[in-house]
Amino acid sequence: MANHKATKKDVRQAAKRRDRNRYYGKTTRNAIRDLKEQKDEKVYDETLPNVISMIDKLAKRGVIHKNKASNLKSKLAKKTALKTA
Repeated sequence: MANHKATKKDVRQAAKRRDRNRYYGKTTRNAIRDLKEQKDEKVYDETLPNVISMIDKLAKRGVIHKNKASNLKSKLAKKTALKTA
């Protein structure tokens, strides 16, 4: 690592972003896992929009790719469609 002030600052910023992205990613993964384990249809339907919002925010921030976000949302929504059909 170079001993420039700007490089040191960039390392600090990257570490802060990495920690923040890991937190958001882990929180969203836990929410998805909890949603998949949900047995009650009513609770599932109430929780689904919140989880989809979390996934969209991850894609917007660049933590996950937009296609991965679409795949995750599709799988979760498909489970709702199967229950109501």
